[in-house]
Amino acid sequence: MNIDIKLHKNDLPDDLKLGNVIAVDGEFMGLNVKRDPLCLIQISTGNLDAHIVQLNRSSYHAPNLVKILEDQSITKIFHYGRADMAHIKFYLKTETNNILDTKIASKLARSYSDNHSLKSLIKEFTNVDISKQFQNSDFGGDLTSAQLKYCANDVIYLHKIHDELIKILNRENRIELYKNCLKFLKTRVDLDLALFKDDIWSH
Repeated sequence: MNIDIKLHKNDLPDDLKLGNVIAVDGEFMGLNVKRDPLCLIQISTGNLDAHIVQLNRSSYHAPNLVKILEDQSITKIFHYGRADMAHIKFYLKTETNNILDTKIASKLARSYSDNHSLKSLIKEFTNVDISKQFQNSDFGGDLTSAQLKYCANDVIYLHKIHDELIKILNRENRIELYKNCLKFLKTRVDLDLALFKDDIWSH
C-alpha cells in the first residue's frame, strides 16, 4: 500500500485543502502534558494521505493548523483524543472543536472485546496488521522514514474504523450514549489539565 506522506515544518501550507472530515493525531515526548512537549500533529483526509506537521517548539506558532483545529465545520476523528487535545490546548493554546473518537466509540460498541487499541481496531476492520515498533520512539528530533510511516498509520485508517463502529453503535442503540460522551470530552481534558486524574464519579 502506497501512502502519500508529506512532512511540513512548523505549520500546514496556506493553500492546503483537507476537506470537512479529517483524522488527527499527535506525538509527544511522553504523557505528562506539562513536562512532555507536543512534537508532531498528523492529519489525514482518509485517502491514504498523511500531512505531518513538525512543530516549532520554541514558539508553537502554527496559525493554519490552529484554524483547522478550531473550525466547527471540520470534523476531527481521534483515537483517544483526550491525550491529544490536552497537549494541543496546553501547547497550541487552542480548543479542538467538532470531535469524534474511535477509542470511546470502541469501548461502547465493542463490548465483546477488552482490547481497544488502535492496532486491534485496524486489524479487525481493515485486516491490516500494523507495526507499533516506533510507538515509544523519540519524536523530538530528526524523523526517520519509519517514524513517518508510523505516524501516518495512526491516522489513515480512522475514517474507516469510525464508520464501522458507528454501524455497531446504531445497531445496538448506543449512538446517543456515544454522542453524550463526546460532549463531555472537553471537560475531561480540562480536568486532566487541572490535575484531576481520578474518576470524579467514584465514591
